[in-house]
Amino acid sequence: MYDDLITMSIDAFTGSQHLQAQRLSDRLAALIEVQIDRGALSPGDRLPTEQQLAAAHGVSRTVVREAVHQLRSQGLLRSRQGSGVFVTEPPAHRGVVFDPKLLESMDAVVQMVEVRRVIEGEMAALAAQRATRAQCTKLKRALVAIDEATGRGELGVEQDLGFHRAIGEATGNPQFVRLLGIIEAYVRDAMTVTKGHESKRADFMAQVRREHRAIVDAIDVGNSKAARAAAIEHHLNGERRLIVAGVIKPSRVKAVRQ
Repeated sequence: MYDDLITMSIDAFTGSQHLQAQRLSDRLAALIEVQIDRGALSPGDRLPTEQQLAAAHGVSRTVVREAVHQLRSQGLLRSRQGSGVFVTEPPAHRGVVFDPKLLESMDAVVQMVEVRRVIEGEMAALAAQRATRAQCTKLKRALVAIDEATGRGELGVEQDLGFHRAIGEATGNPQFVRLLGIIEAYVRDAMTVTKGHESKRADFMAQVRREHRAIVDAIDVGNSKAARAAAIEHHLNGERRLIVAGVIKPSRVKAVRQ
């Protein structure tokens, strides 16, 4: 669907699994976690060596180390001095993790847009109630950063992510910022897809700019109802733009609005 952005081939869990994507360590960690969840790797099993994992997945040993570090920090793996890395007993509490195949279809991209709509609508409302002057200034600067990036011919994905992180910070609730950090890898990929289509049309780009400005303006004046509505409309319009681009079917947005 968006072949230039993400390519993943998964031959069950026994064959070669080559990954070609941004943040390969995140993808590799997610694949190993699926192996653990589905029982291909059981508690007490020894993980293949760093060199074996690198060869099997077509990545560097640095990528493997980063992936293993992520899984250790989640309590899924543990190292034994001189023996290797082993799968642990499942922890009582697991962090939020999405299916690593989340963005293999445009339907799944839209699913992530829906998740963002729910979260970011309330974030914008809370930000309107709680944002400080300094935080409002930061939001306005984030919009300038997006404009500068797109003016250079870039998609502005990182700048856009920074804008939404700034809204999370303006809620005054650090858990929103942590939640955005958890889903950011998936949001980044979905945003790359949507922005890739939007960048092909000047009217789309102008519409996105107006939507961002409406969110900031509502937060700036402390109108939580308008901020929520603007954030929700921004994500609904993102789906509509994908429809106009011929990427998804109209039934997607109709289903949302019933």
